[in-house]
Amino acid sequence: MRFVVHCIDHEDGLPMRLANYDAHKAYLGAPGAVSTVISGPLVADDGETMIGSMFVFEAATKQDVVDFNANDPFSKANVWAEVRIHPFLMRVDNRA
Repeated sequence: MRFVVHCIDHEDGLPMRLANYDAHKAYLGAPGAVSTVISGPLVADDGETMIGSMFVFEAATKQDVVDFNANDPFSKANVWAEVRIHPFLMRVDNRA
């Protein structure tokens, strides 16, 4: 099943995000019970400043995603102030 994870950074989270960026990207690409379908940073209205993260994961259970997210380097570095995880039923995929 797919799950959407929506994360909003702490107001002062950008330096911590940047300090843990490489470890975070490596973590998302590691094989395991959760696989990353698509991911990327949420940005402020300026279109550049990173303020959060959005992921679509494939996993057997929501708990797998909860555990995976808790072990993400961004989570361990306390980058995110808010995390929401929801099951997701994809209806349309217009990617080529």
